Amino acid sequence: MKVGLEILWSDAHLDGKQTNHQRQLCLGISAIKDQTSSTSMPLNLCLVLDHSGSMAGDPLETVKQAALSLVQQLRPLDRISVIAFDHQAKVIVPNQLATDLPSITRKIQSLRSEGGTSIDEGLKLGMAETAKGKQATVSQIFLLTDGENEHGDNQRCLKLASLAPEYKISLQTLGFGDKWNQDILEKIADAGAGSLRYIEYPEQAAQEFSALFNRLQSVGLTNASLLLTLSPQTRLAELKPIAQVAPDTIELSPQLEGASYRIYLGDLMQGQERLILSNLYFSNLPSGEQTVGQVQISYDHPGYGENLLSPVFPLVLNVQSTYQAAPAPKAQQAILALGKYRQTQMAEIKLQQGDRTSAATLLQSAANTALQMGDKKAATVLQDNATRLQTGEDLSDSDRKKTRIASKTTLQ
Repeated sequence: MKVGLEILWSDAHLDGKQTNHQRQLCLGISAIKDQTSSTSMPLNLCLVLDHSGSMAGDPLETVKQAALSLVQQLRPLDRISVIAFDHQAKVIVPNQLATDLPSITRKIQSLRSEGGTSIDEGLKLGMAETAKGKQATVSQIFLLTDGENEHGDNQRCLKLASLAPEYKISLQTLGFGDKWNQDILEKIADAGAGSLRYIEYPEQAAQEFSALFNRLQSVGLTNASLLLTLSPQTRLAELKPIAQVAPDTIELSPQLEGASYRIYLGDLMQGQERLILSNLYFSNLPSGEQTVGQVQISYDHPGYGENLLSPVFPLVLNVQSTYQAAPAPKAQQAILALGKYRQTQMAEIKLQQGDRTSAATLLQSAANTALQMGDKKAATVLQDNATRLQTGEDLSDSDRKKTRIASKTTLQ
């Protein structure tokens, strides 16, 4: 397995008559098979499940069935652990090889709804159990909850999530029903380079679990980071300079290490790129082809080694005396995806401030952006909610959660 990297620019040409320029760099990063590739890597999956009193009845039963369907797909070399939490947390299935499926099944089926909700306790135990099996595996936590962290500490949740890269664990969050805190679950998933899922109805649980499990099975390389080095004439934008726009939109935080920026990416998948968009400024570039920086990917290959490095890839722009634009359609789509996300984020802020008119206008803009992308389902969600605000209606908890999901990804 090796790193696949595609380098695109919003416009690969610069006008030589100008001294200052701005461009968006779009990087498509994935894992691709090579001669060393064999079967898929062993999985190390931890299910952190809310079994509080509000999960009583169909919600908990369908979640248990969804969890059991994943367990049945595990191979003997895969690992599984299960944490259950209410106002406390406990280990239901300690981290182990997925060999004794009848015992694992019985333990999951024994879950009963009771108590309140303490997400941080569940996440803490989940990370501890997952860490026991992280050696030479693809390690991920699926965290599901239907409520607010009423018996816990949200800041503690975020602090735990921030440790996920250090533990080489990816975090996927699933919100069940309409009462969970979308800001906290999104931040947990973003910190762990994962995704946020919305289970509106119990019967959707199996589908969402399966989608995440399929993504987990496609992982080829783990613990990846982008190393970005810029020339003296190149600099990152000061505000929100780098974001991931696929498979989910996440604002990323570059960390300066020596002469390079390191941006944590998490797992790299086969057949699905992580699209990274950087906003760069250039000054005083001479005519001709100019190397304005370079990129390299560091990663782990379970079974082959850690802290491996891809080849170095130069970043090249063409400064023209007679300027002719050379936009890349894929980069333009990435810019639209980020625009949709940021417009929706601003709409949510305006709504929190009580400015319904501005919120509606921003949601309308986000809907138009989604249409430009060809993301018709997201456009429908965003337009419907803009219309609700324009006609004096309030957005329900469900509306707000659908808006957040529509902003972050392309709806299927």
